[in-house]
Amino acid sequence: MEVLENQKAYLDDFIRLNEEWISTYFEIEAADRALAACPEKIILNGGYIFSLLVDNDVVGVCALFNEGDGTFELARMAVSLKHQGKGYGSVLMNTCLKKLDSIGAKKVYLLSNTKLEPALALYQKHGFITASTGPHPVYSRANIVMELQFS
Repeated sequence: MEVLENQKAYLDDFIRLNEEWISTYFEIEAADRALAACPEKIILNGGYIFSLLVDNDVVGVCALFNEGDGTFELARMAVSLKHQGKGYGSVLMNTCLKKLDSIGAKKVYLLSNTKLEPALALYQKHGFITASTGPHPVYSRANIVMELQFS
């Protein structure tokens, strides 16, 4: 198992795993389609895309969107349905948090949905707290914002 950072060769896998995850629980939205058209913009804007490989197969992904002023959004975390329950979400989370620490980030936040209990438990385990709940202006599937401040 290895986690690679900003490897353009795996951008298609990033989109594939995200669309698989979204369509399993929700519906693809306009913002998803816009990102799928140019996922490289995450990297070009100072963000990061992480690809978790097992036996040269991308089984998990996530991204850190650079929001400016030391703030990042942890987004698009997805693990292949057949590889869930193996701790890969924790591996991706730890990778993101180490990266944020190494670049001196001030805050990271994420959008989620309260029906995704295993995901919320993962976020809470890593210190995220609820910042707000309720409808989100961009994603109809999001109804909770969680954040983690760095010292």
